[in-house]
Amino acid sequence: MEFKIQLDSLAQRPELFGPADKHLRVLRAAMDVQISARNGNIIITGEKKNVESTAEIIDRMQKRLIRRGSLDASDVNELMTQAKNSIEPTKSEAIVVYSHKGIIEPLTKGQLKYAETMFANDLTFCIGPAGTGKTYLAVAVAVSMLKKKQIRKLVLARPAVEAGERLGFLPGDLQAKVNPYLRPLFDSLEDMMDFSQMRKFIEMDIIEVIPLAFMRGRTLNEVIIICDEAQNTSPSQMLMVLTRLGRGSKMIITGDITQVDLEKGQTSGMIDACRRLKGINGIGFVELEEIDIVRHKLVHNIVQAYDKRKK
Repeated sequence: MEFKIQLDSLAQRPELFGPADKHLRVLRAAMDVQISARNGNIIITGEKKNVESTAEIIDRMQKRLIRRGSLDASDVNELMTQAKNSIEPTKSEAIVVYSHKGIIEPLTKGQLKYAETMFANDLTFCIGPAGTGKTYLAVAVAVSMLKKKQIRKLVLARPAVEAGERLGFLPGDLQAKVNPYLRPLFDSLEDMMDFSQMRKFIEMDIIEVIPLAFMRGRTLNEVIIICDEAQNTSPSQMLMVLTRLGRGSKMIITGDITQVDLEKGQTSGMIDACRRLKGINGIGFVELEEIDIVRHKLVHNIVQAYDKRKK
C-alpha cells in the first residue's frame, strides 16, 4: 500500500523530519515502512496496517509541531506509543461526546473499555493512576447523556479528605469551605460546556456538585452519580453512597487506590467494595494502567518512577 500526506508547513519540514531525517529513520525502523519526501508530500509504502499507523503518527507530529513550535525525539517516541495503544476510529464513533472545545472520546483501549462498561452497567468501578481520564471521561459520558435527556440530573460527589495536609479553619460560608475539594469536578465540567450553561444548570439543580456527606438519606432517581476520589471513603461511607442508587440511575465510582489519604489503619471503602461486589451482574469493574495516561508525558514517567520505588 502507498499513502501520501501533504505537509502542513514546508518551513517546519526540518523540525518535522529531525536532524539528518532522524525522526523519519526512527519511524521507518519502528513501523517497518518506507518513507520518502517529494514536492511537499510524504509518501509511505508498506503493509496497509503499518502505513495507516505511520500516517496517523506523522499527522500527530505535525499537529504537535504547529502547536508547540518544536518536536524532539521524545515527542516522536511518545506519539508512537500512543498510536500503538490507540483504539480503532470505527469503534469509538458510537461513544463520541461533543463539547464546545471539540470532540471528547476515549484515546486508548483501556479508556474505550471504561466507556463501554459505563454504558453497559448501572454501577461501574474504575481504578487507575493519575492522568488516565477516570473522572474526565465519566463526566463526559454523564454530560452527553444529560444533553440527550437520557437522565434528568447529574450529581458529582467527592469525600472532603485532605491530601496529607491539615488545612485547618477555612473562612467563608459552606460553599467557600467545600469548593477547594470540588474544584477538580468543576474543571472537568468547564471543558464540557459553556460557563454560562454550566452555571445555569447548577442554579437549576440539574447539576449538583457536593461533598459526599451531603448524599446521606437521599434516593436519586433518573440521575448519573459520579463519586470521585472514592479511595478516600470509609466502608460505611461507600455503603451509604452505593445505596443512594435509585430507579433509572447510573453510578460511577472512580479512584486511585495507590493514593489513599485516610488515617493510618483505616480501610478504603473503594477497595472493600471491589472485593465484596465482584461477580454481581450489572456491576462493571475497570482498571486503567500507566499506558492509559493521557496527561503531559511527564505524568507517565512520574507514575513509573514512584511505582519502581514502591516495588
